[in-house]
Amino acid sequence: MGGLLNIGEAVSTQAALYPERIGARDLARALTFRQWNERACRLANALLGMGLRKGDRVAVLAYNCVEWAEIYAAFAKAGLVVVPVNFRLVAEEIRYIAQDAGVRAFIVQHDLVDRTEAVRGALDVPEGHYVHFGSPRCPAGYRDYEALVAAGAPGEPAVSVAPGDAWAFMYTSGTTGKPKGAIRDHAGAALIALVTELDFGFTRADTGLLVMPMCHANSLYFFSAFAYCGATCTVYDRKSFDPEHLLATLAAERVTFTSLVPTHYIMMLGLAEAVKARYDVDRVSKLLVSSAPARRETKLAVMEQFRNSQLFELYGSTEAGWVTLLRPEDQLTKLGSIGREFTGTGRVRLLDDAGNDVPDGGIGELYSRTPYTFRGYWNLPEKTAEAFRGDYCTVGDMARRDADGYYYLVDRKKNMIISGGENVYPSEVEGLLGRHPKVKDVAVIGVPHEKWGEAVHAVVVLHDGATATAEEILDWCRDKIAGYKRPRSIAFLREEEMPRTATGKILHRQLRAMFAK
Repeated sequence: MGGLLNIGEAVSTQAALYPERIGARDLARALTFRQWNERACRLANALLGMGLRKGDRVAVLAYNCVEWAEIYAAFAKAGLVVVPVNFRLVAEEIRYIAQDAGVRAFIVQHDLVDRTEAVRGALDVPEGHYVHFGSPRCPAGYRDYEALVAAGAPGEPAVSVAPGDAWAFMYTSGTTGKPKGAIRDHAGAALIALVTELDFGFTRADTGLLVMPMCHANSLYFFSAFAYCGATCTVYDRKSFDPEHLLATLAAERVTFTSLVPTHYIMMLGLAEAVKARYDVDRVSKLLVSSAPARRETKLAVMEQFRNSQLFELYGSTEAGWVTLLRPEDQLTKLGSIGREFTGTGRVRLLDDAGNDVPDGGIGELYSRTPYTFRGYWNLPEKTAEAFRGDYCTVGDMARRDADGYYYLVDRKKNMIISGGENVYPSEVEGLLGRHPKVKDVAVIGVPHEKWGEAVHAVVVLHDGATATAEEILDWCRDKIAGYKRPRSIAFLREEEMPRTATGKILHRQLRAMFAK
């Protein structure tokens, strides 16, 4: 069937052209394109041999590791749909995603087996469809990943995969607090890889370091771009962030590109000058600031430390893919901007509530039309309809455009918080805190934080006569929601002090102003 090559076919092509070139690696293991392609074929055939069929969804729960590269390529070859699960989620959040997607198998890394064990009884996953890797000791009830790969046939699977077939369900939290599965297809993945190569100028000579989680869209998109152009992709597999180790890795692996959130840059730049001087990072030629804006001082310090590098910032979403790009020449002259249209973006529109275009300087909801926009939310037709106006897609962000055509975000999607590069939706945290027996009402906001960009802050109204401490409520949250979503601090207000609209809705923007310091 004609159409763009999927990621599995792209790896096959590179294996034929450059079989002994390193294609994917982590800090422990490297795969040539030949090895990568063969292991992906074996894994795909083994999964099909277990009884999985094209279109089946399979959850994957793992820290960053080179197995992600094998899994993404194998699923594309087999026509399976990957459901990447954020390793920072707690068991209840994992259960919801796996149930909602209707997964038929679960691949889990050894260090995270306790999470799957906590939810197995609630999932409709057949016996023998749990796969384990990361330790020679395979737990009872799991298939060993390496044994599966070894037993699988090395040839390409006999499955016809079309460009429009689903490849991944990328779960993103929503304003209702329930995660939504954004459906991404093979054609979209290929197109976003190709336009990424164009705008960043990637070539076969590049070496990319993927620090962001491989379960996130950011790393998935860049991983695809490197595979399509035959560059080496290194997955940074440290479970905790160590700024000196990252700096040393950039030097040792002769990295030319990486994508980091402002917190990563701030921590690296905060190292002693003598420490930074130990590592030669002159080969780094392209850097991306992603997920949150960086201050002018941070940008200047990054450009001083990485003197041979161009600095980029982009705006996008799991649903729309890349939308706008702030290019190196505009970093200081258009400070605070998210840039102009990405190469693959047909057009960006700012619309008012009636669907009319707003003039330059006015504020409207940002809509984009890209050739790689998602296909919709899994089993949520109403939410899918809300995300589109004709061919244009929105995630609810508000923005303005200046006279030069540069865009600026003015309010985030339904008050979203970005803490250390992770998106936190207040409604999800509010829904949890609202179940505390002493809490009458609650609002969650982001407050400035020097290291994380923003910290999650809860403003609580207690039931009449109830008393509670911040520590009591924070401890109650501990095993109920992922750590990055939990409040770092709590303030208590009387009911009459909570700012509200005339209809009783809490004014989050006013709370942010109250607690900004």
